[in-house]
Amino acid sequence: MRKTTVRLRLCGALATVLVAAGIATGPAAQAGEEPPTLAELAQRHGRYYGSATDNPELTDEPYKAILGSEFDMITPGNGMKWYATEPQQGVFDFSQGDEIVNLARTHHQRVRGHTLVWHSQLPGWLTDREWTASELRAVLKKHIQTEVRHYRGKVYAWDVVNEAFNEDGTYRETIFYKTLGPGYIADALRWAHQADPKAKLYLNDYNVEAIGPKSDAYYKLAKELKAQGVPLHGFGLQAHLALQYGYPATLEDNLRRFSRLGLDTALTEVDVRMLLPATEEKLAQQADWYRDMTEACLAVRRCVGITVWDYTDKYSWIPAFFPGEGAALPWDEELRPKPAYYAIREALM
Repeated sequence: MRKTTVRLRLCGALATVLVAAGIATGPAAQAGEEPPTLAELAQRHGRYYGSATDNPELTDEPYKAILGSEFDMITPGNGMKWYATEPQQGVFDFSQGDEIVNLARTHHQRVRGHTLVWHSQLPGWLTDREWTASELRAVLKKHIQTEVRHYRGKVYAWDVVNEAFNEDGTYRETIFYKTLGPGYIADALRWAHQADPKAKLYLNDYNVEAIGPKSDAYYKLAKELKAQGVPLHGFGLQAHLALQYGYPATLEDNLRRFSRLGLDTALTEVDVRMLLPATEEKLAQQADWYRDMTEACLAVRRCVGITVWDYTDKYSWIPAFFPGEGAALPWDEELRPKPAYYAIREALM
């Protein structure tokens, strides 16, 4: 089904709301035409607007229809992680990632690959034994290159190394850091580049939206990697925010300093959680934050796009990991747009 057909079916009532809110105006609104999607609005600025998704959700047809129409970039939430793609050593299974890539291609969407090297969601065969440096180096290289080659030409960008630093800017003591030292990051980027020279390669982390010790560590590392000629193309700021901890006021300045290094930036896993229950006041504040993040990205030329970490509260990861918190996404559990959705649209208009 073509995007326009899906949008006509889903957005008829929404168009009325948008016109009433003054969001969709002009000849199109007067003619009763559907409003542009988030992706279409972002494209006017040379950006993308994406969503994460996961395989169990793809049996939900109403959910899938919005996923296929509102967004132009998709990130598999779990299907490309190590535990899913190499469940036994040397035995690869790309079925989950393939399903999402194929769905994205059906809707003419691009895909961000997530993630090649991370300390979490690793298979037991990798974590349940001790490795020598030479053994682990070979395992890591094979995993990265096998996966990236499999998706060569199908994945726009990769989160190559995810969450490499602690909050104080020291290296996280992962199996890779402890066994291989900090050089594993440069090696991972080089191996991924060899496997797909056209893919954009990112470092990605949370709590790096504001300027501070953790983002400073990435800035220093990125500067060193660029000076060494390591193929690093972008820095991903996850932007898992929470109302109770305050907005990262230096976000735009932070994006700008990474762009000055010659790097693209992206907000890669956006959600804004709150202590439940959700109230009108909290939802209004959440909407302001989504608007502010969108405007910050638009203000920095090399901020290439925004991805929400799934678009609906129905499939949010937040309640399972932060008990008593939630309501973090622009659509609610009934797939209805929230104030945050309209705030994003407003910023993109």
